[in-house]
Amino acid sequence: MTNPAEGTQPGAALPSTMRAVVCHGPEDYRLEELAVPQPRQDELLIRVEAVGVCASDVKCYHGAAKFWGDENRPSWAQKGIIPGHEFVGIVVAAGQHALAQRNIALGTRIVCEQIVPCGECRYCRRGQYWMCAPHEMFGFRGFDGAMAEYLLVPSRARVHQAPSHIPAQHAAFAEPLSCALHAVERADIKFEDIVVVAGCGPIGLGMIAGARSKSPAMVVALDLSDEKLALAKKCGADLTVNIGREDAIQTIKDLTDGYGADVYLEATGHPSAVAQGLNILRKLGTYVEYSVFGTEATVDWSIIGDDKELNVLGAHLGPHCWPAALRLLESGALPMDEICSDQFPLERFLDAINLVGNPAGGSVKVSILL
Repeated sequence: MTNPAEGTQPGAALPSTMRAVVCHGPEDYRLEELAVPQPRQDELLIRVEAVGVCASDVKCYHGAAKFWGDENRPSWAQKGIIPGHEFVGIVVAAGQHALAQRNIALGTRIVCEQIVPCGECRYCRRGQYWMCAPHEMFGFRGFDGAMAEYLLVPSRARVHQAPSHIPAQHAAFAEPLSCALHAVERADIKFEDIVVVAGCGPIGLGMIAGARSKSPAMVVALDLSDEKLALAKKCGADLTVNIGREDAIQTIKDLTDGYGADVYLEATGHPSAVAQGLNILRKLGTYVEYSVFGTEATVDWSIIGDDKELNVLGAHLGPHCWPAALRLLESGALPMDEICSDQFPLERFLDAINLVGNPAGGSVKVSILL
């Protein structure tokens, strides 16, 4: 550990080295033996329990340029960094002031928001920390992520205590769930709204649960998988539509006297879902985009303006939604054993990434357990 003069409070004796996945470039991630990080006065050290794998991890693994088919796009992940941003862990060591500053103790289970805001840019000064201009994030740039046995939590990280009695892979789901809830907040759902959620992966299922908590008239889930649509029902969908067999646009029009849905939340990551949403919505409806797309989406923008005067909104990360996400996980209202469908040991990190990147794999949420 660090010199006691620097203020480290160790818990149980810690090893000197750890296993960690390190990014050396696109499709070149390696499991290596590294030194266990040592916390400074205002830092925490956690023993990682679980880390989720999401579409952005797949995108970074393959390289942003290759993933998009556009060599002009910059790569997301910096070389030499440890990936993994959806994580939960136990505080095992801390700097002298870190515990008091965060009002936590050694042994506390915590989760961290993906963004590590600078606190100084225009957005941070205005309280819009999730759009921080430098945009340093766990596992992508600036700070090592959690595909490792231990992780250093910097002083600028946004930390939340997590329930100690739920499985680690469920607690790690707080990150994608908070993102889903932020998209729901952006939609400003009203009691009489017909809300359509496209895509019943992890984010989409969270959107369904969040939208249902707003008590709209109806929540409709769209997907190609009957298995995922069954989960959507368990998360609060009133109606499910398999778009491989049914005409989603006509179904919604039939439900709404031909007008269309009030709100459309996009969580598929497929470009075709964008045009689908614009056509499903009524005039003056609201479209919220959250997906990580693999290719660019092209639409007729005249639908947005001249035809329907739509509200088209983006959503990024999960600001101010973490406490709600953690309460929802703790409540047991979500079928988490079915949502968190696959778990892998750290040495099989590449199997986990490949499974998330293969839609035919049938998984909903993949986690690495440590």
